[in-house]
Amino acid sequence: MTSEINDLIDYWYSDEISRYWFNSTELIDQQIRQRYLTLWQSARDGKLDHWMQSAEGCLALVIVLDQLPLNMFRGQAESFSTEQQGVKVAHYAINKGFDQSIQKQQQAFLYMPLMHSENIQDQDLAVSCFEKMGLEENAKFARHHRDIIIRFGRFPHRNVILNRKNSEQERTYLASSEAFMGWDQSEK
Repeated sequence: MTSEINDLIDYWYSDEISRYWFNSTELIDQQIRQRYLTLWQSARDGKLDHWMQSAEGCLALVIVLDQLPLNMFRGQAESFSTEQQGVKVAHYAINKGFDQSIQKQQQAFLYMPLMHSENIQDQDLAVSCFEKMGLEENAKFARHHRDIIIRFGRFPHRNVILNRKNSEQERTYLASSEAFMGWDQSEK
């Protein structure tokens, strides 16, 4: 395993960063951008595909493609630009059985791109994987994400960022107290 893979996994699972996984700050987002923008660009361009030779490499690549852009490009369309690459890595890792050889907390992030996908088959697989591995808290969120995709065929909270027009049903939903707005509620 390369030192870059180890360093990234150690950083992502450190006490310093793990407490900001779903509630980041501008400072943390900036730190991630400064530290990992070049690595993300390499992954985006396929230059890190060789990482897929191991479970840890797949996990690190998923974090780079799916998680880091949410911090680096918060509120911008680019935050979702490598999501489907992350989905492909997750599928590959599951098909290879790599998910069976990593810790539960690592499995949760390996499956995360499936939960972020606007494809219903990916959503179904996310729910199945989280449930099968006993990651019930993650499974609860995965079922919620899947319900949104079943209802709308996409995540309405992304529409503004992705320059998509809201349907009347989506507008009503987004104005309601039940609306999921993503993990974009950073501390300011």
